[in-house]
Amino acid sequence: MRILLCLDKFRGSATAAEASAALESGIRDRRPDIDVVTLAIADGGEGTVDALVSAGFRRHTVAVSGPLGETVQADLALRDGHAVIEMAQASGLHLIAESPAPLTASTFGTGELVREALDLASRSITITVGGSASTDGGAGMLQALGARLTTAGGDPIEPGGAGLAELDSIDLSALDPRLADADVSVASDVDNPLLGPTGAAAVFGPQKGATPRDVDVLEAGLRRLADVMRAAVGEDYAAHAGAGAAGGTGFGALAGLHATRRSGIAFILRETGVEAALADADLVVVGEGSLDEQSLGGKAPIGVASLARERDVPVIAVAGQVLLSTESIERAGLVRTYSILDRAGDVAVAMSEPQRFLFAIGGDIAEFLAP
Repeated sequence: MRILLCLDKFRGSATAAEASAALESGIRDRRPDIDVVTLAIADGGEGTVDALVSAGFRRHTVAVSGPLGETVQADLALRDGHAVIEMAQASGLHLIAESPAPLTASTFGTGELVREALDLASRSITITVGGSASTDGGAGMLQALGARLTTAGGDPIEPGGAGLAELDSIDLSALDPRLADADVSVASDVDNPLLGPTGAAAVFGPQKGATPRDVDVLEAGLRRLADVMRAAVGEDYAAHAGAGAAGGTGFGALAGLHATRRSGIAFILRETGVEAALADADLVVVGEGSLDEQSLGGKAPIGVASLARERDVPVIAVAGQVLLSTESIERAGLVRTYSILDRAGDVAVAMSEPQRFLFAIGGDIAEFLAP
């Protein structure tokens, strides 16, 4: 029997690699005869570069601007002229988790990563856009790549979504000319538009610390960006599926960089080798920190489960906590779920000793598979 382990990170307690190693050890301890194959996965946010490096990409580290302009070390994943940019590396909410700044956080560092990819002669660039801290519509990213976003007085607008209120004009003529020869894509399974009740500010702003009043400010700024961008490029991108991804970074990439949109899950599963590995798997084990309703909306473990189900491969899920109903679990195609919290009995204990409990759960899975 061959088991394919496809775990995402257990946020705040274990990396995908650490969680996989503990679970694999628990399985092998009870059933050394089982062949276990481990492939780390991610959902486009934190851990995406790590998962790709595990799959054979090369890591490249560079200093860029963080969400509030501070210097951070960010990684790109490179292979055969293809650069993958994990937006969260430069513009992630986790970088300012202790003091989120929904009105002023910027995507400037993400643009610097794109520029670095061009410096490395990348012919294709994929931007994965999970876990962002900003709601600036990708304005900072465009500025880092040479675009001029200015006030009525001709000054550059201030960073962040609040700064969009003063936007008067957009000049894309000074964008890095190398972009014309690069194939740029945005990897995301978020299909929200830029504006309105299902848009970037209303849906994702509160997750980044925005109050109801902040959401109104951000919505107004994004609407101003959409209007000025339409005048600049002659087309309205605000209603395009995925324009609202990552605080509107999808919009900035689609409208300003002429990027194409691709499924984030499909991209990750192909590039990490999961899609190919399913052909020889008898069982798949997926996992992440919390298995909940948000998982059903485009998270990597459910993406793996869906692909496995198409190939008639059974799927077990392991999570820090399982918050899905029995009906949702069945609908997701999961034959069984295991929770660290259920075994630990206490959140603090579960978070502090995840590997011990994952080892034990590995033993439980081995017993479940016993002939």
